[in-house]
Amino acid sequence: MATISAPTVAVNASFHDAVAPFLQQPGLPFGDVLDADTVEQAFAQRDALFAADAVFSTPVVLWAFLAQVLRDGKGAACAAAVADIANYMQETDGPVPAGDTGDYCRARAKLDPAALRDLVRRAARQLEAQARPEWLWHGHHAKLVDGFTFTMPDTPANQDAFPQLSTQDPGVGFPIARSCVVLSLATAAAHDLAIGPYEGKATGEPALLREMLDAFDPGDVVVFDRYYCSYFMLAQLTRRGADVCARLHQCRAENFQPSGCLGSRDRRVTWMRPKRPAWMTPEDYEQIPEALTLRLIEFDVIESGRRVERILVVTTLLDPVAYPAEEIATLYGYRWNAELDIRSVKHPLGLDHLRCKSPAMIEREVWATLLAYNLIRKVIATAAAAHDKQPRQLGFTLACQEILSSWMLLATGASRDPRQAAEATLARIAANEVANRPGRIEPRVLKRRRHRYPLMHEPRDVLRAKLASAQP
Repeated sequence: MATISAPTVAVNASFHDAVAPFLQQPGLPFGDVLDADTVEQAFAQRDALFAADAVFSTPVVLWAFLAQVLRDGKGAACAAAVADIANYMQETDGPVPAGDTGDYCRARAKLDPAALRDLVRRAARQLEAQARPEWLWHGHHAKLVDGFTFTMPDTPANQDAFPQLSTQDPGVGFPIARSCVVLSLATAAAHDLAIGPYEGKATGEPALLREMLDAFDPGDVVVFDRYYCSYFMLAQLTRRGADVCARLHQCRAENFQPSGCLGSRDRRVTWMRPKRPAWMTPEDYEQIPEALTLRLIEFDVIESGRRVERILVVTTLLDPVAYPAEEIATLYGYRWNAELDIRSVKHPLGLDHLRCKSPAMIEREVWATLLAYNLIRKVIATAAAAHDKQPRQLGFTLACQEILSSWMLLATGASRDPRQAAEATLARIAANEVANRPGRIEPRVLKRRRHRYPLMHEPRDVLRAKLASAQP
């Protein structure tokens, strides 16, 4: 990609404006997490800085793109992004762009997705490294794994890359992608994401997780559901020095070879290495140990008015004194936080249905959304640290609203006292604690229909032809 060089001072100032809405204030906790220099460096390393002295420079386009993914409805349109840039340029005495969205869309297509991914991962790692000890689980950095799907506009390019469900007629469904994400239990930041088609060979969530093993460090504790609980997944993670806490897969028998009883419902077991799967090379298979020694813990989940559910959890944390069975059960219960974090990404940030019309732009939109998500998590972590709370105690949606309310003021430097404004924002975010509602039950029904139109069961051109033939 051709790039246009620019003076370092000008680029730094612009990138500072891009991250200013996320409370980049000296002296505040996590102030050095993804600062302006880090953002500039990520794009410079990828040789992805473009037109730094023009209207649609890398930092300005990045700033506008982040504002798009943070908003919903009309505020997420490209026309709204161009309007934001025009207001920003007017406030900073820069060249004001015309109202046409074409130049902005072409500039947005120059944002390097690899650089965006680098920023997502760097923000998560920096937050994790500075997490307070009381945010950790027994001194370990716990990371949650879960999967989700999202759809996108029905264009030929998107259909080729992410085909709609095979059970749907052509032209009726939307292109759909499957993804797997690694999240921090301490800060709720997203460490990495893998994306693939919904159906087909090697498109399951375990296959996507194998693409992200670099997200786990020695000493981490990885928590996931039984879908990922296989011999080879546990072996690959333990080879990296990480521990695992997972629910036993429903297809795996419980009659393992016992290797020690630690309690009435807590025992050590040995798993033997299965045959080599088709996706694994013989060389990698030889690196897998022939046996794994694990703990198998049984506990009951009891909810008022419902039947008792028996849960079997396997873990590589073998010491029953350092890690009592009750603590392991509690750790596995934290897995539900991944569902809540994914909901925050999909609904407030609109990742359930993306807007871009090509796979290349879908990739950019995904990483821009995750970058915005991690930057908001930075603000929440700052509020938690400043007010002696846990990041997961504080509401995500209100943090988005607080950031958007001061977006233009902080980016243009128009705020009379940016630090005072930042501290007031942090106080409001810290005051918005989410309720602790264990065992909450809500029916998944709507009281008011969103619209009166039926679902599409035939392609649009077929329906148009039927309407045309019915005309007198």
